[in-house]
Amino acid sequence: MGCSPSCEAADVTTHTGRTGLRLVTPCVSVCPVGTEVPASALLEPERGDAMTPTLTALLCLGLSVGPRTRVHAGTLPKPTIWAEPSSVIPWWTSVTIWCQGSLEAQEYRLLKNEGNLWTWVTQGGLWTWVAQKPLEPGDKANLSTTYMTDRSAGRYHCRYLSPTGWSELSDPLELVVTGSHGKPQLSALPSPVVASGGNVTLQCASRLGFDRFVLMKEGERQPSSTLDSQRAPSGQFQALFPVGPVTPSPRWTFRCHGYYNNAPQVWSYPSDPLELLVSGQLPYTPSLSVQPGPMVTSGENVTLRCQSRSAVDTFLLSKEGAAGPPLRLRSKARAGQHQAKFSMHPVTSAHRGTYRCYGSSSTSPHLLSQPSDPLELRVSGERPLTLTFQGSASSGRMSRESQTQ
Repeated sequence: MGCSPSCEAADVTTHTGRTGLRLVTPCVSVCPVGTEVPASALLEPERGDAMTPTLTALLCLGLSVGPRTRVHAGTLPKPTIWAEPSSVIPWWTSVTIWCQGSLEAQEYRLLKNEGNLWTWVTQGGLWTWVAQKPLEPGDKANLSTTYMTDRSAGRYHCRYLSPTGWSELSDPLELVVTGSHGKPQLSALPSPVVASGGNVTLQCASRLGFDRFVLMKEGERQPSSTLDSQRAPSGQFQALFPVGPVTPSPRWTFRCHGYYNNAPQVWSYPSDPLELLVSGQLPYTPSLSVQPGPMVTSGENVTLRCQSRSAVDTFLLSKEGAAGPPLRLRSKARAGQHQAKFSMHPVTSAHRGTYRCYGSSSTSPHLLSQPSDPLELRVSGERPLTLTFQGSASSGRMSRESQTQ
């Protein structure tokens, strides 16, 4: 018995076991790149004593098999695979895949899982190597690409060759490319300002019909959560991610992506970043006031003033129920107080609501003071109009002018 001629494998020996069945000692595979092997060949036991296509495929991959036995790779340590700088890579950005095995490793190989087929990653094109010698000294090798596209996204495994044979496959690496679709919008409900220890819901939404949404937290390699898309009453597609409890450290900055089920490793552009602000560590409470008063007429000019006797670098103004980030203004010292004035002119019915202000420091801008007491701003209807007659009484022409207040 010999290895498949198409694989040009060498050093194949056979012997008869106690049961009288012929057993195959694994050969070193020198299969040409681009060889495709059914995924079932890695999972199903062999049946019968003939050289079946599945057995041929397994020999081509360098696995050790025998009649009526499952595929195994001895006691070699399973290799570890990872990507740098991350497994989530923007379109047309370089990435390096690392495979770490044993100090006895003589060669490393990279495989891509495409549906029910396993494919050796081909030489040239996107990738710079197929079979790579270990770095000296060490127990790992690397593979680089100059750019990421949807062709290089996918599920990868690696394995290595030692004097005793091929190792088993590593756990999968999901290599994702971003920037293939328009970005979704990320907002916080009810507000991005969260009390320490509290919870918040992050809404990722898009008019595009994404099947799933992914929430990523800044500084983490893996997604925080992945949820199925739901159709909102507004007609857009969305997912609601519960987040919490929120703590003062570390910073809580998120982005989200959308993707379609037929290409789960091809994601949209990231949403704009959303940072959660944690209220209550800074030990002071600012005050909030309004001029000319809390009840105004639409069209007037309104100023909300936030102030504190404590040293404050920045004041933030938050409106209850607003999913967007709070307004920020640098603090100014005046008469022993630190203050900031937030102007609204002209005020409209959209400015109605309940406001609170907070203070923060430049060293930890995501940590806020206690909130001020709430201030409710009430806005009445449009300014009254006066009728001014022009021309002769017989012409009856009339114009309307807004009364200046």
